[in-house]
Amino acid sequence: MSLKIRLSRGGAKKRPFYRIVVADARMPRDGRFVEKIGTFDPVKAKDDATRLVLDVEKAKAWLAKGAQPTDRVLRLLDGLGVAKREAQNNPQKALPKKKAQERSAAASAAAEKAAATAAAAAPAAE
Repeated sequence: MSLKIRLSRGGAKKRPFYRIVVADARMPRDGRFVEKIGTFDPVKAKDDATRLVLDVEKAKAWLAKGAQPTDRVLRLLDGLGVAKREAQNNPQKALPKKKAQERSAAASAAAEKAAATAAAAAPAAE
């Protein structure tokens, strides 16, 4: 049985409230869980002490047993210093796509050609 430490949503429409639970990976998001280890209220201010309430000892115990946290829970655990989250950086994602690269190459070629003709025309005018 693979276990996940994940968020289970509660609260009203447009007012999310999450329980941090340990659940079987095959169970639905808001379905059956093994143990509730904390709560997370994203509506509260970031510096509010009750925004994230977590039993750190239980979280460490479940991590030691092999439970895998989801990305959002791993961010929360990293903020508390319980687990280390590797910084994600994908510089390839920021690059323009193929057509945009072709357009920019064509524009730079046209600019170089215009600069060359301007440079050739300038000595002839003198």
